[in-house]
Amino acid sequence: MKLNRRQFVAGTSALIAVPTIGRAATAPRIIEARSGLARVAPDSYPETEIWGYDGGVPGPEIRARQGETVRRTLLNSLPQPTAIHWHGLRVPNNMDGVPGLTQEAVQTGGEFQYDLPLKDAGTFWYHSHNQSTEQVARGLYGAFIVEETDPPDTDHDITILLDDWRLGQDAQIVNDFGAMHDWTHAGRMGNYVHAHISPMTEVLTNQRLRIRMVNVATDRIMYVSVGGANGKLVAYDGMPVRQPEDFETLVFGPAQRADLIVDVTAESNEAVQITLHERDESFVIAEIPVSGSGTSANRGVIEALPPNPVPFLEDVSDALTVPLVMEGGAMGGLRQGTYNGQVMSTNELVQEGQIWTFNGVAGLPENPLAAVSRGDIVRIQMQNDTVFPHAMHLHGTHFQEVLPNGSLGPLRDTILVDRIETREIAFVADNPGDWLFHCHMLSHQAAGMKTWLSVA
Repeated sequence: MKLNRRQFVAGTSALIAVPTIGRAATAPRIIEARSGLARVAPDSYPETEIWGYDGGVPGPEIRARQGETVRRTLLNSLPQPTAIHWHGLRVPNNMDGVPGLTQEAVQTGGEFQYDLPLKDAGTFWYHSHNQSTEQVARGLYGAFIVEETDPPDTDHDITILLDDWRLGQDAQIVNDFGAMHDWTHAGRMGNYVHAHISPMTEVLTNQRLRIRMVNVATDRIMYVSVGGANGKLVAYDGMPVRQPEDFETLVFGPAQRADLIVDVTAESNEAVQITLHERDESFVIAEIPVSGSGTSANRGVIEALPPNPVPFLEDVSDALTVPLVMEGGAMGGLRQGTYNGQVMSTNELVQEGQIWTFNGVAGLPENPLAAVSRGDIVRIQMQNDTVFPHAMHLHGTHFQEVLPNGSLGPLRDTILVDRIETREIAFVADNPGDWLFHCHMLSHQAAGMKTWLSVA
């Protein structure tokens, strides 16, 4: 039997179940990066060899409360060095998990302890940040949920991880992580998109759900809708919106998240459906079964979540303005760029595995994009002169988009900049250290799209 694209895309995840980690303990807990097996393809195929935290994919869901400190000791049992980035958490710089910038990569057999003070409540995640084009694609990621001290009144709190695998006919991950065609185009697209739901549970008509969605794919942009439930969007990238928003089709660049609070409208023996929209086709990639009726259809108004202690800007007219021009990739017209301090032609860059540039530089530059002082307001204008979109992620803090009318959008940590588009972000540099700023299409990051900011 041959696995075709439709079987892969339409399939719902059957990955191995991993228990939730509970409240933060005084002593650090071990989280081991190691190989394992997952039931990804149908039962007639062998299990898929993966790399995962504690041998599972996704890794253990970490769930703690705002104000606590979570401690994890990474034990590396992989054949490659690795590190963990705690995506969206505003942690101390030396806990951010970026080899070559904030820590040394953890060698095979080595350990590293992460101490993570939880300033913000919200939906976050963790993933490998070393050779991440391969390591995340092999399964090194997990959800990180920080609960509010006074969480909203819901019947179920459900996390949905959206992922994208490239599998061969033997249901094994295709080992082509350095393919330049992927790196120079939209990235490493898979042939099996799935949604992993935790916890798997049945719900009732009229029950209120909190649904946390995370795009953990290395490169794929996801267009997703929710059927069988009505409600509001209450947070982007872990940060509450000031007023809950209506939503229809949600667009998730790699690493982006959204929190929804919805009331189940599907009847008994139906389902709340998670649907992926791709070109002119739609695929149900996961279902939450409805097993009966709840007691009331009137749950009241969905209220805003309590804000996190992140500076919210109203005016950026006096901000330090920093330009960032994106160039390169296939059909991008890049003629030359600087890599490791040397000016190279496009062909020479490709020989080095580099084909994208920020301000003419490929790879992590020696000097930061901006060196600022703590408390400075920074405004970055991102001009995408390529023919592909880029999901730009800033470590260490959250930002707001500067909209064309001069107003500022909601707090986020990742923004999708479309082809031949200019978008601006602004933020308060309130977290000292050296912070990575990169495209979260991980193939693009590996092929040059990364820089950094220094906050003194």
